[in-house]
Amino acid sequence: MHPLLKPIAAWHFRKPRQYNYEGIELTVLPSVFHPGIYLSTNILIAFIKKLELPGKQFLELGAGSGLVSFVAAQKGAFVTATDINPKAIEGIKMNAEKNVLNVQAIVSNLFENIDGASFDIIIINPPYYPKDPSSGTEMAFYCGQDFGYFQRLFSQVNEEIDLSKTAIFMILSEDCELNKIAQIAQEHGIDLNLVHEEKKLQERNYIFKFVEHE
Repeated sequence: MHPLLKPIAAWHFRKPRQYNYEGIELTVLPSVFHPGIYLSTNILIAFIKKLELPGKQFLELGAGSGLVSFVAAQKGAFVTATDINPKAIEGIKMNAEKNVLNVQAIVSNLFENIDGASFDIIIINPPYYPKDPSSGTEMAFYCGQDFGYFQRLFSQVNEEIDLSKTAIFMILSEDCELNKIAQIAQEHGIDLNLVHEEKKLQERNYIFKFVEHE
């Protein structure tokens, strides 16, 4: 996290916050990634709205507040939302009930407690700063000093998922080590193909699709 944002985030994360997105009313619990503060959630929402979602098995991996999942459910997808942070899953279950949206919420470290091969579409908004997280809040930002999050992610995808049947999309910022992450992906037989690029508030974000490395 940028040093200037740390005190703002610490202040904001200290208690539950209310957030409304096009009629979806959220209570964002402490330690959970807030969709109104960071740009990536809204960029992902605009992206998934263009996908063919009705009837699709949809997974949001590392869902945070679950807002992307709630929008997908509104659009007719069968949705599963996962997060390593139990507080995030508690909030997703609470907000799914409040908004009468059918979203299954599961505590999972990546694909640990789910079968990734059973989904048509997987959306990932990963932590990407190379530092070891020391709290639930930091898990949303830090991928480990050795990029361990991406080592595990790409290894599991390579071993368990047929990319010709499952479309996986991941958002990254210009603020992260894009070349390093792409290198780790290729080491596990995966290429990251750019499918969307967008600049907001002086920050450029990229959405990549996973494809088998040729």
